[in-house]
Amino acid sequence: MSHSKILLVVAGPTAVGKTALCVQLAQQLQTDVVSADSRQLYRELTIGTAKPTPAEMQDVQHYFVGSHSITDPVNAGRYERECLAVLDELFQKKDVVILSGGTGLYINAVCFGLDDMPAVNPLLREQLLTRLQTEGLTTLQAQLRQLDPEYAQTADLQNPVRVTRALEVCLSTGQPYSSFRRRQTAKRPFQPILVNLDRPRPELYTRIDTRVDTMLAAGLVDEVRSLLPYRELSALQTVGYQEIFPFLGGDYDYDEMVRLLKRNTRRYAKRQLTWFRSQFPVSSYQVSLTDNQSLAVDEIMGLLPTTN
Repeated sequence: MSHSKILLVVAGPTAVGKTALCVQLAQQLQTDVVSADSRQLYRELTIGTAKPTPAEMQDVQHYFVGSHSITDPVNAGRYERECLAVLDELFQKKDVVILSGGTGLYINAVCFGLDDMPAVNPLLREQLLTRLQTEGLTTLQAQLRQLDPEYAQTADLQNPVRVTRALEVCLSTGQPYSSFRRRQTAKRPFQPILVNLDRPRPELYTRIDTRVDTMLAAGLVDEVRSLLPYRELSALQTVGYQEIFPFLGGDYDYDEMVRLLKRNTRRYAKRQLTWFRSQFPVSSYQVSLTDNQSLAVDEIMGLLPTTN
């Protein structure tokens, strides 16, 4: 395998239109799509993660969509290993493979390698989990903002797993968590071409609100209700699910749940946009999506090297 192999990375925030675009790209390139989405890979999370439709899955082969169970959690390191193994097989037959998703850490892990994180005392981890239960997530968020404002700016601070993981590194080393995320790039047997999708912000937010309404009409509340026994699992500490569990417990009414779903999804998209802008290399390409998807497809196709 040589660097003539191209990994076409199509990244962007939730609801920007990655899935439909990548299906069209894959059909044109006669290739497959590898998902880089830390939520879509769980088979139990379907409606709330906006997985590709059965028709889209039938038209184009997708990997890491519904491939794992929430009871067998996947972290970035495991995803990196498993994804590289899949890519190795795909590149035996194809010159271009598409990697698509909104989980920046997964994309960076595959393209450039993971950061070298220090080992942490398990006792400190237990102490932080105890504090999470007794003091609440807000207190830990405030401490993380103080110890590592750079990471706090782009991290999903509503995810207690991310917050406690960053804090345990800060507290055990005396250094910001973000300082361990600047490492040399790992060598890869392919050339990544990174495309960052975007839309005008008002249009993106309208698409998010519409998607939430569509998910609810498709039965999202029932999907979350079926997951109540697993609500403490890390895979469910995510937007689209963490807003519905309290509703099911009677903490607030349906309208408030819908408001929180839309607000938190917009915030999630904003964090994704910030992450891609700050973490992707300057050599990445910015592509704006419109209602005419084919324009973006043509633009992205033009980024690929031509063969003689």
